[in-house]
Amino acid sequence: MAPSAAASEDRKALVRRMLIEVLMGREDPEGFFAMCVSALGPQETRSQFLALIQPLSTANSSLHSGLTSIYEQYFSKTEDDELQLALALSLLEVKDDQLSSPSQDSPLQPPRDRPNQRSPAQKSTVSQPQGNSHTKPADGVGRREHTITTQTEARVKASPLQTFRETELQKNNVDKYKMGTPGTSLAGCVSSPSGLFLKQNTIEKDNQMMNEGDLNQPETPKCSKNRRQRRKGAGQKIVGLPCSPSAQPPVLLWFRRDLRLGDNPALIGSLEVGSPVIPVFIWSPEEEEGPGITVAMGGACKYWLHQALSCFSSSLERIGSHLVFLKANGSSLCTLKELVRETGARTVLANALYEPWLKERDDDVESALQKDGVECKMYHSYCLRDPYSVSTEGVGLRGIGSVSHFMNCCRQNPGSALGAPLDPPVSLPTPAYWPQGVSLDVLGLGRMPRRKDGTTIDWAANIRKSWDFSEDGACARLEAFLNDGVYRYEKESGRADAPNTSCLSPYLHFGQLSPRWLLWDAKGARCRPPKFQRKLAWRDLAYWQLTLFPDLPWESLRPPYKALRWSSDRDHLKAWQRGRTGYPLVDAAMRQLWLTGWMNNYMRHVVASFLIAYLYLPWQEGYRWFQDTLVDADVAIDAMMWQNGGMCGLDHWNFVMHPVDAAMTCDPYGSYVRKWCSELAELPDELVHKPWKCPAPMLRRAGLVFGQTYPERIVTDLEERRSRSLQDVALVRKEFGQYVDKRSGCDLVPLPQRLVSEALGLSHRDGGVVTEGQQFLLPVITRMEFKHQLEDPDADAASNPYNAVLKGYVSRKRDETIAFLNERDFTASVMYEGVQRKERLESDYRRIEGLPGLPAPRGRARRTPTAKDRFSVVSGGAVSSLR
Repeated sequence: MAPSAAASEDRKALVRRMLIEVLMGREDPEGFFAMCVSALGPQETRSQFLALIQPLSTANSSLHSGLTSIYEQYFSKTEDDELQLALALSLLEVKDDQLSSPSQDSPLQPPRDRPNQRSPAQKSTVSQPQGNSHTKPADGVGRREHTITTQTEARVKASPLQTFRETELQKNNVDKYKMGTPGTSLAGCVSSPSGLFLKQNTIEKDNQMMNEGDLNQPETPKCSKNRRQRRKGAGQKIVGLPCSPSAQPPVLLWFRRDLRLGDNPALIGSLEVGSPVIPVFIWSPEEEEGPGITVAMGGACKYWLHQALSCFSSSLERIGSHLVFLKANGSSLCTLKELVRETGARTVLANALYEPWLKERDDDVESALQKDGVECKMYHSYCLRDPYSVSTEGVGLRGIGSVSHFMNCCRQNPGSALGAPLDPPVSLPTPAYWPQGVSLDVLGLGRMPRRKDGTTIDWAANIRKSWDFSEDGACARLEAFLNDGVYRYEKESGRADAPNTSCLSPYLHFGQLSPRWLLWDAKGARCRPPKFQRKLAWRDLAYWQLTLFPDLPWESLRPPYKALRWSSDRDHLKAWQRGRTGYPLVDAAMRQLWLTGWMNNYMRHVVASFLIAYLYLPWQEGYRWFQDTLVDADVAIDAMMWQNGGMCGLDHWNFVMHPVDAAMTCDPYGSYVRKWCSELAELPDELVHKPWKCPAPMLRRAGLVFGQTYPERIVTDLEERRSRSLQDVALVRKEFGQYVDKRSGCDLVPLPQRLVSEALGLSHRDGGVVTEGQQFLLPVITRMEFKHQLEDPDADAASNPYNAVLKGYVSRKRDETIAFLNERDFTASVMYEGVQRKERLESDYRRIEGLPGLPAPRGRARRTPTAKDRFSVVSGGAVSSLR
């Protein structure tokens, strides 16, 4: 293209970008026309202006007629009028030069560099031009170096003093903006031959780049409150321009688990194409489930998805669009191909998913569509770090499975910068033709079962009362947590009786809140606990493990543990599921799970330990129940945590929660149990977690009858059952000795080819060097009590010095204090014994040699000069001998 032609196209693109300012109410029609004259020049404006505004004839006829009227008035003026205007502008420039300092920046900024913050007078909406309210600029105006704004144009009729004040005011605003007002970009400004434009305000990504491998960087991001306020402002209904007859083919925006407007890369990418956008949601339950028993979409998850889709559809309607619901016709690929044929779309955009079976589906979709000439692109946003890009190079495999090892891998092999969150759009360009969809109810996500008499069983009534399923609800919970619960999270996140956790997991799972936005706000909060930020690293770690071991949801990673003698008692399983085990802490947690679809992480550990260590039920049963009843059920996270709790994951849990004593940590006063087990409400604090120890009169006063008002304990010999669990582990480890490292006593796990290639330094070559079927075993983290039990498989749990049963504590501070005092007590006793032994040896030596005995100690025992506790005490003789 010739340079002159390229320059002409650039000027036209500038005009198109400026048109969105008029549509958004940030510029009036007269100012827009003046800018066109300045950018294009009089001759090109005369020939091109009407063509540039032609799409407005169908989208906004009043604005089109107003701009046409301005155009006709301007080019019908006489030479005397133009000369008069040119003289007035020349006089104005002379006065500006006299009254302003040469070093000051020009108060007139190009429209693309203006900040979004405008004065109230500038926030007027686009209206019909009012006759000759503004004098039209002359031809010479187009040769000025800066763009003429509406305020400059109005100066022609203003007095010199008034003009000077307006100039200084505008100059001050620009200076303030340059000195630190948050910047904006025009990444969302798009243009097309059809004249479809949209302005999207975003935070400049280059201002603060974050390394997603290091979740604890000391950077301080911009205030998240301003961003949330802008998100609220996005609710204003500003409808995009309809498609003109010459519009480009529409873009299919495929929503899955990214039901949000804010920080949605695929959504912003669809705007950058510059074509109408058709948001679609395709429900394909067979594809979601995957090849094994994943229970990827249980009942609670389906209900949440139903409600979230309804809320998200309303959000799209507020910005002039709507969500098209479709039920997969065989597969998502077939449905997308039908949509492409029906709409003529040439682009399909979506945010990537990382479950191996869903990624394989997406790869097939992308390949098939590209063969048909349709561009298909997947954006990364579901995790902080793309799990398929994580590498162990430079870190090694030791400690794999722990979050520390994972974060080291991310630091050592950083991927693309995390960047800043994207603001939500204020409108979407709509197509001339919408494809035919189905109603949300047809998908069957929120369908309730019916009794034989035809009445509905509304099992989700309490879930509806407990949650706000919208994107705004996610932001409200995040705001509430950062203002209150975050201050107690580091020390007291395990408390079940207090709102110390964020409850954001379901919003993260369904993409109503992006992990990048959450991390950004957490780093910008006044209190920034590292423990909370590490939870996002745990989430990414789970997806990394799922990509390495696709059978993680149903197959134990440690081969020996597949042979454990699990129980098949269905009555025990049913009692655990229904919260009728007879152990109040376990029952309260399981009832909360059933009624609200959620429980905090500590309580998940409690009920998992009870199921596995005390009921001998396989971890797969717990995984499947959680997947069906949790509103935040996540295949990767639940599979990893249940494998670890079931003693067969990459990282052994280094503890077992006691079903009674754990209450000292999470529910010391019994308020949590009383809330969910109301039949125990009248019991005192010290007995509410062990009602079987209550005397008969107390039970009568509380109205408690075991087996009637509250169930009997399904197991009573906790210590014996715990010992049997340890013995079973020792037996299978002894039987499968080839999977136990002789030197360290750690379990050996077969490595996937991807990790073997990285360990052998083959990551940059063909992975085919590692032959199929060749097994590489790696020692992994193993619980110390298992190593010790291997030496004596028949020993009981009480005799194991590494007993992992966690008894609980009232507070972490109290526990740390006791540990400190015990350590000092031990140190003091050892010092005292050493001094006494030295004195005895000295006394014997003197007696044998016939020397006089040691002088008697002076006074009682005393503290050492630097002692700060009551245990650092030695004998008085020792103190005197040290002087």
